Amino acid sequence: MTRVQNIAPIAELKEQAKRLRKRLRDTDVHLSHGEVLELLAHQHGVRDWNTLHAMSGNRMQLRVGDRVEGQYLGQPFTAEIRGLTMMGDGSHRRVTLQFDKAVDVVRFDSFSAFRQRVTGEIGWDGRSARQTSDGEPQLVVRPV
Repeated sequence: MTRVQNIAPIAELKEQAKRLRKRLRDTDVHLSHGEVLELLAHQHGVRDWNTLHAMSGNRMQLRVGDRVEGQYLGQPFTAEIRGLTMMGDGSHRRVTLQFDKAVDVVRFDSFSAFRQRVTGEIGWDGRSARQTSDGEPQLVVRPV
């Protein structure tokens, strides 16, 4: 069974294919570039390179320094990415955001707690798996 969220971005898949082809060539196994792409697709549990490419193409590409917008604990923000780390099996990334304006993370009129910088985990779709008490993702990030 294929787990779509674990598939790396296209650029990384192409790098994997190059490394695999070189490694095979070093052991006297000569495959064409197309054959290596098909082999890589099978390693990821899909039938062919076109399927893997399509599945991977819907991944949000983020880099340190990118400008993003979204919601944190239901509050809108614009921010700069200050840190980005791949987590475990690659299905999530830890992202550190520096908000342009501090975000009040408390929804009570009588109390406030402002945050200027936060760290959270997001999937390739830019949404955190963790949810607030009302069922919304704690963090949603979109490129500006």
